[in-house]
Amino acid sequence: MDDKTRALIDRYMMNRRDFVKSLSAVGLGLAVTPLVATRASADAKLSYYTWSGYEIPELHKAYLDNHGGTEPDFGFFSDEEEALQKVLAGYAPDIVHPCVNTVKRFRDAGTLKPLDPSKIAAWDKLFPQFLELADVKADGQYWHVPFDWGASSMIYRTDLMDAPEESWTILLDDRYKGKMSFLDSPDNVAAVAGLLTGAKNPMDMDDAQMKEAGTVLRHLHSNMRFYWTDQSEMEQAMAAGELVAAYGWAASVVNLKKQNIAVKMMVPKEGIMTWVCGLVTTANGQASDADRYDFINAMLTPESGKYLIEQYGYGHSNSESFKVSAPESVAALGFTDPNQFLSSGHFFTAVDPAKRQKIIEMWQIIKAGG
Repeated sequence: MDDKTRALIDRYMMNRRDFVKSLSAVGLGLAVTPLVATRASADAKLSYYTWSGYEIPELHKAYLDNHGGTEPDFGFFSDEEEALQKVLAGYAPDIVHPCVNTVKRFRDAGTLKPLDPSKIAAWDKLFPQFLELADVKADGQYWHVPFDWGASSMIYRTDLMDAPEESWTILLDDRYKGKMSFLDSPDNVAAVAGLLTGAKNPMDMDDAQMKEAGTVLRHLHSNMRFYWTDQSEMEQAMAAGELVAAYGWAASVVNLKKQNIAVKMMVPKEGIMTWVCGLVTTANGQASDADRYDFINAMLTPESGKYLIEQYGYGHSNSESFKVSAPESVAALGFTDPNQFLSSGHFFTAVDPAKRQKIIEMWQIIKAGG
């Protein structure tokens, strides 16, 4: 190759890097498809695509110890649909943190590769109930290693409202119009609407039940101040008194109480929503398998679980974590036995793709005022 040709190629590659960087600055960088397929490399830095808040070093301290304190590259999503679409558009993280009810969509899209349990040090310490969940294992292989679990419900300011009935119907209470918020997720909001209409299985509604849920969602929508995508956004509004109630997770209760904000998480009479999330490895990530499993193993240590339980108010999949955590933090979870947890409330499960598409379309129309 002559010098002139090499200079042209170098100039092209430099301009392309600048172009990608400029797109990233406005939030479009992840939609750029690489010119060449990615492949694992011993020199590639590990990348982790997760929910905001899971980049905390205490959750993967063993990885940092093994890598000279070098952090992975972090990317953040507000819900798993966003994560899946960006991965399909060309973003290639090595590890993603979806909940079990969305794993099948990632797998069916060809974005995952199976896990090797022999490379996961804590495998025999994981609660077996979680390993038996649908889509954790499929086609004779494991695709998802559970990491965290907990409940989703309404969080409310006990000092700004009369003690409400412990019920999802608070979302339809016009006294709090413009003072409530919900996660911007059709899966979550439709499931709650199904509970409010009495659907036997809110994760598997038929057309008639979905129509009823749509009526409820229109009323719910009229009461919302905003839909949140980052839990810190909701927490700030709760702390400021802008909101009196919002859909959220135990971590927000913990965070708000640390600020001396009077909040409580409901246990609705219709049933609380329960979830299990975890780690998957991607087919197109560039980091080596050794680095990926090193990170997964760090996330599954009892020390990581202790931090998760004590600081976030979430359960951890390693049973040993409960033995080293503060007893008052374990008690605050409300669930120390996964059997009790999984049998209580309503568990988020995968929704039939055709039905889910109907839910998404209905939700988009309602949010647009239709």
